[in-house]
Amino acid sequence: MLRKIPLALVGLTVGSILTVMGFIAYGTGNSTLNLAGFFYGIPLLLGGLALKAAELKPIPFLKETTPEVLALRKEKATATQNQLRLDVTRYRYGQEAHLDEALQRLGLSPTDDERPILTKIQEDKINDHYALILYFDSPLIKLETWQEKQEKITKFFGPGIDAKISLAGENEIELALITNS
Repeated sequence: MLRKIPLALVGLTVGSILTVMGFIAYGTGNSTLNLAGFFYGIPLLLGGLALKAAELKPIPFLKETTPEVLALRKEKATATQNQLRLDVTRYRYGQEAHLDEALQRLGLSPTDDERPILTKIQEDKINDHYALILYFDSPLIKLETWQEKQEKITKFFGPGIDAKISLAGENEIELALITNS
């Protein structure tokens, strides 16, 4: 549950409450609360604003994961698949986009403007294997370029994973990371 609460919201809420409390205490002559409100509230409020500016929202699931796939995930998912799923479905701070470093290392992000953007994910069962499917909006990096990098993607996310790349829609790439054990 705590993974779903943005840290920026916590900073903004607590900082706002303490700052307002500091102003009220200043107006009523309560110097102790006044100092606490100003010395803690304003920095927390500013920190919350800074985090909000650098916030990267979680990626949504395309559809709800079925109990059958959840059981398969527990049984067959690799540590890489689990870490990837957890990383993209939580709030991130200080990153331009989800998986930006991975895409750069794979040669799929020559510039920030050309970088494919992860838009949604899905967990599924493919041939009795667990699959984590990533959907990228990729208007400037075409399917052929993705397919040329397929072996490199498999090695990058492996071992124990096969990467399958297909076109999911216009400018939308589907990258399925399927367990092979």
